[in-house]
Amino acid sequence: MSLFAVRSKKRRNDAVPSARPVHMLSVVLPVYNEEETIEEVLGNVLGVGLPPGVKLQLIVVESNSKDNTRKIVESYDSDPRVSIVLQDVPLGKGNAVRAGLRHVTGDVVLIQDGDLEYSVDDYRVLLERIIAGDADFVLGCRHERGRPMREFEGAKHKSAVLNVAHWTFAALFNVVYRTDLRDPFTMYKVFRTECIEGMEFVADRFDFDWELVAKLVRRGYRPIEIPITYNSRGFDQGKKVRPIRDPLTWIVALVRFRFSNVPPRVSPERGEVGRRSDQSALDRFLAPATNTPDSDAAAEPAERVRPQSKRRG
Repeated sequence: MSLFAVRSKKRRNDAVPSARPVHMLSVVLPVYNEEETIEEVLGNVLGVGLPPGVKLQLIVVESNSKDNTRKIVESYDSDPRVSIVLQDVPLGKGNAVRAGLRHVTGDVVLIQDGDLEYSVDDYRVLLERIIAGDADFVLGCRHERGRPMREFEGAKHKSAVLNVAHWTFAALFNVVYRTDLRDPFTMYKVFRTECIEGMEFVADRFDFDWELVAKLVRRGYRPIEIPITYNSRGFDQGKKVRPIRDPLTWIVALVRFRFSNVPPRVSPERGEVGRRSDQSALDRFLAPATNTPDSDAAAEPAERVRPQSKRRG
């Protein structure tokens, strides 16, 4: 794994990061039909070693799985670090992440997957660059130079097609948004909570990966890409990307979020955001729907937060 981080090209109006302490990391974990891996993932996240002084909040959004995933998730209900959000219907990864963001209380947000493709051992190196003031927005880059990102056992041609597709879509993203990113669609997106203050998100599926990065880049947050460990899984192991449907949504997202409304940055709050327990740090940040081109036309789906799950500061 490369030791070098890659920063996207700077522009005149880019945000200038500064070294500030992080009191709490909020991990948003959307999960659906992951009974084979979710218990190990939850154990890994709750046992992760964080930089000194950083507390953990884990927000698990369970989307009414058809297997035993919900039962496994609910078994962590008594852990004060865990908030469980139960959705009545599965509406996609992006929708679940948006539901989780509404319960964030930390200074920094990290988005985690419910399988074992990513390693929590990378949390520390991703966080350290934000704490040091190198960036307010970090991407965990899955691509290691000289090695294909995906290598499915017994499916060489399928692996090659997906790798070529990744580079094609990454190139399109870089051209449209004037960036120089190798992996803008990684799950490991880590950013200070203030980066999304006042911002609205609308994507429901994997196009949320496009929406989040596109809007942060347009707002002036230039991400640093940090190499991470990545073990890709195939479709026979539960990969949920749809080879035809999802690429079509990505093409729409490419254009849609280039011209959608993005409010200007606000000055970061210097208080200890991560120490609130009575109010979500994002209650003020995620704006209610308005009549903008980027607003949801329909109401959000029903969801429930387990009352025993404490939002802790």
